[in-house]
Amino acid sequence: MTKPESARILIVEDEQILLDLLAQHLQKEGYAVITAQSGEEGLELARSQHPDLCVLDVMLPGLDGLSLCRILRRESNVPIILLTARASEIDRVIGLDTGADDYVVKPFSLPELTARIRAALRRSLQRNSGLLRVGDVMLDLMAHRVFVGEREVKLTPKEFELLATLMRNRGVVLSREALISQVWGYDFNGDIRTVDVHIRWLREKLEEDPANPKHLHTVRGVGYRMD
Repeated sequence: MTKPESARILIVEDEQILLDLLAQHLQKEGYAVITAQSGEEGLELARSQHPDLCVLDVMLPGLDGLSLCRILRRESNVPIILLTARASEIDRVIGLDTGADDYVVKPFSLPELTARIRAALRRSLQRNSGLLRVGDVMLDLMAHRVFVGEREVKLTPKEFELLATLMRNRGVVLSREALISQVWGYDFNGDIRTVDVHIRWLREKLEEDPANPKHLHTVRGVGYRMD
């Protein structure tokens, strides 16, 4: 299992100046860096080099970043961070269920991107170990058990899947549409508000004060986030 500080990162970015800047910065941070300037080249390198994390620009020539993200997600569980040029693209990036782990809006600071890379790598290590942790909440994917501190919490299968999805995307706001597609599936024909109902049930089981949650947060007009 690769440690975060020794991870190999693939950057796919068509702007040469930004690509060089990112590569130099991440190399100074101790990461091994692989670079590509098109989606097709990035896909080839991802398949041959097996990076520990991918940073993909959304607007790439040819095979764009969203399409590349979908292909990579079908083929592996590699953490993926998307770089998007406009804040207005955020809902689109999340709502299309590309499988990305996080996104960063340009312009961004190098320390911000580095922090998000470290967080994504930590989450990847947790997934590979079968354990997800957010604060005092621990989810064991292999044993299908959930604990809040020392207390075990009994969840329904859908509550478990919903919680696991939110924990895997810690700190990222997920829209109701994204949660429906990831937890209930593309062929779900029910009411999208079922997400709200399941979130309420999770809060009642996980939160000390469900009316003032410390983990499961509502971002009005957007969706839900777990911290």
